Amino acid sequence: MAKSNLVVKTNYLNTVLQNLKLSEIRIVQLAVVDARETGTGLSADIPLRIDAKRYAEVFNTTRQNGYLMMKDAEDTLFNRRFSYLDDEGKLIKSRWLSQVRYLDDEGAIEVVFTPAVVKGITRIDGAEEFFTKYLLEQTAAMDSNYSVRLYELLVQWKQAKKTPVFELEKFRGQLGLDFDEYQTMSNFKKRVLNLAVEEINEKSDLNISYTQKKKGRKIIGFSFIVLEKTKTKEISVEQDSANGDMFTIDGLSDKQLKRIVLHKEFISTYAGLATGAIGRDWKLFTEFMVNEIKKEPNKFSKKKPIREYLNGKDDDYQYY
Repeated sequence: MAKSNLVVKTNYLNTVLQNLKLSEIRIVQLAVVDARETGTGLSADIPLRIDAKRYAEVFNTTRQNGYLMMKDAEDTLFNRRFSYLDDEGKLIKSRWLSQVRYLDDEGAIEVVFTPAVVKGITRIDGAEEFFTKYLLEQTAAMDSNYSVRLYELLVQWKQAKKTPVFELEKFRGQLGLDFDEYQTMSNFKKRVLNLAVEEINEKSDLNISYTQKKKGRKIIGFSFIVLEKTKTKEISVEQDSANGDMFTIDGLSDKQLKRIVLHKEFISTYAGLATGAIGRDWKLFTEFMVNEIKKEPNKFSKKKPIREYLNGKDDDYQYY
């Protein structure tokens, strides 16, 4: 993924109370990234095109599925609202989108963001405000919208290494929870908070942990420790003399590695490594192969770089 895949949002937009689904968050992310990459920035008048192919490449799905997910997300995002306080402390209510256009024959949609969103997202040359910056690939592999929202909230505290106390009810709103969702603390922790912490620690550049703030016996908020992971050296081998390509697994998530080992061409090439029960059970086979790739990646550079197995169509993969 290109280094320019940098999402930059002003902190007021990043911390507004909102309730976006994961696919809706992804549309906003792509819009921010692509507006920067094209050099045009966002406009409250000019539509921004988002292609299903681009969505599929970034979020590791098929083009057809990407388009269906985009259309579904747009339909709900069009009706979403958020609120924030302006510079004078006045409450502002806004929608995310003011216009959507379907380009079914081209596998794309065009969206126009409202003035409040356009103002909240920086242009290429920046502005004298505090911004939240993060690489799109840090959240692309996440499966929970709670994980993405928590990452967005915490990444701005990366330099400080710790956050202030997030008051519970406001924090719930920032994660996108309705009032009646996961009201008991045990459910909130299990289904939302702990899930998000685990996924961020597994899939992003941050290691996070939290502590509870109590009033008496009641939990009234959470504060976080936010540490940047030590960058590891890229795992690679020398050029393969047969195809001249560099083999590397650096940056691939477990989800991507599982997709790779279920590619029919990969299976036909390396299935002989799995013997006994492992070779007869798809789940055992997948787990075994992923672990083998992690332990000895150069063993799997026989035909082509491993990343190329991600480029297949759905019918190139074995499912179970």
